[in-house]
Amino acid sequence: MSSTLAPDIALAVRRAAERATLAPSIHNTQPWKFVIGAGRLDLVADAARHLAVIDPTGRQRAISCGAALFGARVALAAAGVEVVTQLLPDPGNPDLLATVTIIGPSTEGAEHAARLDAAADSRHSNRRQFLPEAVPAAVIDLLREAAAVEGAWLQPVTTLDDRIAVATYSQHADSLQNADGAYRAELRAWTTADPDRLDGVPASAVPQVNGGAHDDVPIRDFDTASAGELPEETRSSLYQTMLVLGTGGDQLRDWLIAGQALARILLELTSAGFAASIFSQFAEVPGPRQGLRHDLRLSGQPHLMLRVGRADATPATPRRRLADVISGG
Repeated sequence: MSSTLAPDIALAVRRAAERATLAPSIHNTQPWKFVIGAGRLDLVADAARHLAVIDPTGRQRAISCGAALFGARVALAAAGVEVVTQLLPDPGNPDLLATVTIIGPSTEGAEHAARLDAAADSRHSNRRQFLPEAVPAAVIDLLREAAAVEGAWLQPVTTLDDRIAVATYSQHADSLQNADGAYRAELRAWTTADPDRLDGVPASAVPQVNGGAHDDVPIRDFDTASAGELPEETRSSLYQTMLVLGTGGDQLRDWLIAGQALARILLELTSAGFAASIFSQFAEVPGPRQGLRHDLRLSGQPHLMLRVGRADATPATPRRRLADVISGG
């Protein structure tokens, strides 16, 4: 591939970096930067957006960046551009998380990729009460296949004992976190009622917290200023569809794989007309994480859980200025 990209491919690379910024991230920190180079697109971790209390190892930040990486990959595939993705290409630069190298034009898989890319505009984490209807087995199979394609696994929580274990460990982790003043301070720093703020979790996407949630599996309390605009009754039930996402290992490469799998799953879900909310409290506290791994008989390391179903739409969360996250080109 020539070091000088054809104008249409160069445009596709720029658009891919822009589409990548729609990815979900822990507390909507958007901890990524993209650098457009000669025939490549680099994903770089933004160390200034690391959550020191909730995410001391950087696992959730890496998962977030992996989700953004998938957004770029699927946008390029939708544009008919073939690429090769290399994770952690420079051992001497751990903040360089991935390099996407442009190979040339290709239409293979472009139609499916275009459908997923289009879903990114309406994919939003949904913290509302879900409808009681069951998620069809065919949809769950689709999601499990999506995880496997990216090198991860997705385990449905099906038995009553397993559902109780999920609820118990999630409640325990949530309780421990909320008892930590540093955790609550960090949470306050990343929630906002300011309509002009370009990151963090806005009040428009947060349920009110007045003791009426009736949750078995607690939704994280982002209502730090009592300004939540969504209904307080969320009824996150242990009987709803819950899926645990994980990988075989628990290193930086594994976290990036998990993030790409998460993004593919969420876009497949959105395209199929379903919503999801992400739960990671159990994975942020070592005891509950290992307890859940043991009780659910998981073969690898669990990173987060998805609650899946149908619900009324929620607003999009804000995004940083493209000039602050994309350079080069």
